[in-house]
Amino acid sequence: MKDFWDERYGLAEYVYGEGPNAFFKEQISPLPVGKLLMPADGEGRNGVYAATLGWDVTSFDLSEAGQKKALALAEKNHVNIKYDVGPLIEMEFKPGTFDAIGLFYAHFSPDVRTDYHHRLAGYLKKGGYIILEAFSKNHEAFQKINPTAGGPKVPNILFTLEQMAGDFKGFEILELKEEVVELNEGRFHQGPASVIRFVGRKV
Repeated sequence: MKDFWDERYGLAEYVYGEGPNAFFKEQISPLPVGKLLMPADGEGRNGVYAATLGWDVTSFDLSEAGQKKALALAEKNHVNIKYDVGPLIEMEFKPGTFDAIGLFYAHFSPDVRTDYHHRLAGYLKKGGYIILEAFSKNHEAFQKINPTAGGPKVPNILFTLEQMAGDFKGFEILELKEEVVELNEGRFHQGPASVIRFVGRKV
């Protein structure tokens, strides 16, 4: 997967756009600023946006090409973010470090998904927030009609509401829904898509 993302992020353009995901922008903007973790932050559009609001942002991704573009985007927006390269399993964060975590289109394989979600939850402070958007199982039908909607081509890494509720049992669910949205995020997220949206507060 690293080679795939290095190739994609190696394109001259910001392939998912320079602006934040609409749901992330809506949910992060009213929260009191603090320390934010952005796994799979790609070219940095969400992490950089949060930094413009005053968040202390730590991002990571598999791709050096993504890191390079994220740091350039941060410089363009006159902010700083910390950006590490590597898989989640290699990241070393202290438990209870972050006030919020943003998970956007971070699709993990079924054999590690629950473990990875639990790991991330452990990095949150009590009262901290998970904000998540990802493609649902029903997105497969949208991909067939509109390939530019994007998303994994492997159905078993698409998400269900039940999976999200199960993976984040130690959270107060503030929002959990599946809905059809109109994506307008660069070249590879365009048009109708079926997504899961989740906001949870760690109790």
